[in-house]
Amino acid sequence: MNQGMDPQDQRNFIIAMVLMIAFVFGYQALVINPEQQERFEAQEAAEAQREIAEPQTVQPAETPTAIAETVEDALSANQRLSFDAERVDGSIRLTGAILDDLQLKDHYTTVERVNELRMLRPTNAPHGYYASWYWFDGDTPIAGPSASWRVLGNDQLSTSNPVTLVHEADGITIERTISVDDNYMFSYTDEITNTGSETRTLTPLGSIRRHGEWKEFLEATDPGSSRTSGMAHQGLLAVFDGKLTWRNYKNLDKGKGLKDADDAGVRRAAEGGWIGFTDKYWMTTLIPEQQYEFAGRYQRLSRDTGPVMQVTATSAGRTIQPGETITTTNRIFSGAKEKSVLDAYQEAGVPRFEDAIDWGNILYYITKPLFAFLSWLESKVGTFGLAILALTVLVRLPLVPLYNQSYKSMAKMKKLSEPMKEIQERFAADPQRRQQEIMKLYQREKANPIAGCIPILLTIPVFFALYKVLFVTIEMRHAPFWYIQDLSSPDPSAIGNLFGLLPWAAADVKAVPVIGLVIGIGFLPLMYGATMACIQALSPPPTDPTQKMIIRFLPLIFMFVFAGFAAGLVLYWVWSNVLSLIQQYFIMRRNGVETELDKLIGRLLGGKSKEAP
Repeated sequence: MNQGMDPQDQRNFIIAMVLMIAFVFGYQALVINPEQQERFEAQEAAEAQREIAEPQTVQPAETPTAIAETVEDALSANQRLSFDAERVDGSIRLTGAILDDLQLKDHYTTVERVNELRMLRPTNAPHGYYASWYWFDGDTPIAGPSASWRVLGNDQLSTSNPVTLVHEADGITIERTISVDDNYMFSYTDEITNTGSETRTLTPLGSIRRHGEWKEFLEATDPGSSRTSGMAHQGLLAVFDGKLTWRNYKNLDKGKGLKDADDAGVRRAAEGGWIGFTDKYWMTTLIPEQQYEFAGRYQRLSRDTGPVMQVTATSAGRTIQPGETITTTNRIFSGAKEKSVLDAYQEAGVPRFEDAIDWGNILYYITKPLFAFLSWLESKVGTFGLAILALTVLVRLPLVPLYNQSYKSMAKMKKLSEPMKEIQERFAADPQRRQQEIMKLYQREKANPIAGCIPILLTIPVFFALYKVLFVTIEMRHAPFWYIQDLSSPDPSAIGNLFGLLPWAAADVKAVPVIGLVIGIGFLPLMYGATMACIQALSPPPTDPTQKMIIRFLPLIFMFVFAGFAAGLVLYWVWSNVLSLIQQYFIMRRNGVETELDKLIGRLLGGKSKEAP
């Protein structure tokens, strides 16, 4: 008769295994959900509020009534100032001085590196996305979205060559010098002269608009990014008085606005800050002069051409006496969220700019130093793939004593498998006595059944932190290693085409309905399942048949789970399994324990198991 664990223990074990698998699947939603809650301080003093112009009274940009079929058609409809800088190229629409045509020279839409990634699109293009800074006198536009700007002198904007525009209206002359640095920052330096006879107070107002449904415009910028919108924050991002605030696109689409805003949707800061839209890897923000009060607002507008998401930023009005000239500089960042670049801007005075990368609230203290360490390793070994392998070794080194103790305990448990089976058979009808005898056996042999879990528990934070780092940092995007072209994406190979030996594209194999889940499994997830099964063969087997069956299915289950994980993460786990396998096998052999792996090797070598020394 088959003797197993009692029904209550069996139910508890099955529940534990289901919860463990559910934890892996649910991690993305439970740990790195971008809709994390944050408490903020109350609004700034009423005096500061009165000094800031109310941005909600202004419509900073017109919405086109007709959409061109292509970006190229839209660009040809307006007079433009072209630019070709160190890392960006594109053009600025002279009507309104609107930055609405921007491509990143170092980043591409696919791993083939053919088409530059387009950040910004004209107002009349599909999925328009554009930004600018304007000037208002109350509600009256002095240099608004319809203002006509003309070029003074040089008309070729580059990193080393700024361009000056001029606009005259209603007793005000504005000379705007537009410059772009060697990364992604555009500066609008305005010299404003009051040529009239009356004192004027002008208010700067920046605007970013994004047209269309949010999933559609994410796909238009970076194909595939909308499918991972819950794993990294994508949406509104801003800093007020040194406090970071956010709202994802899904909630913005539902009509929610800035957190801690007033009834008009405006949030204010006593000094400095910024506001904009962020995607997984890309961001466009308005950065006003930091010494002034700052107010930001989000609006969701409905137009005939579809919905429009808009953020505006404004700061205190500038009073200009007749004949007086003032100079002010406001900036627009539009580009990739590269940590080194964001750090440099933060050091130059943009508050909390590096936090535009979604490091996660819970894992924040692990992910940031982990990424810094990975980057340092990459600078030494040449690729992020080798850096991940080196990281795995370095993470395990301090745990070697724990692993040794763990594997020694497993060796003892392996030796005790037969005595435990005898105890279970002898006291099958008395679960309480059976448990007492098993505990006595543990005490007599000085075996600890949970010792093997301790090193694994200590590496779990590294596992999840690496998962987060691989997903949110652009440095991992399109980072190649071996046959993998992008460590931040799932393994591109497939067992269905024999990992490239057959003339079928792996993507086509993975896309086959239903069976694609099986034949589309890549090499690394397959290796993970194989190494996990080998480790199980070295570990003491459960005595209960049901428990043993579930344990044996775990490598297969996790092989499917890991098939959808970033290849860099699976690489880390496979290499960690290989190191564990070598270390555990050595200790098992040294302790004279014959394992299932020994039996398998023996059968392969001629029908006899390999004897332990």
